[in-house]
Amino acid sequence: MSKLVTSVESLEVNLKKLISNYEDLKIQHNDLKNQFNSKSNSISELNSEIERLRQENKTLRTANAMLGSTEHKRETKLKINSLIKEIDTCIIQLAE
Repeated sequence: MSKLVTSVESLEVNLKKLISNYEDLKIQHNDLKNQFNSKSNSISELNSEIERLRQENKTLRTANAMLGSTEHKRETKLKINSLIKEIDTCIIQLAE
């Protein structure tokens, strides 16, 4: 009988350790989830900033080319042609 009591006590101690470990892991999991969400938000913000800077760079290149720089002439011509097509489309729609 004493062996059975010892086994039950040992099982109880191990179960308490397991529950404690589970609670610790749950807390750690929540912390990691919060860190992940924070990093994910930071990445999204940085990606938005990169896209904004790319667009600004493109605009500045176009403006630079329009001011006489020969470096990005092809891009400028394509942009102007695109704008002309949009204007033509608008004129056609207004004429209808």
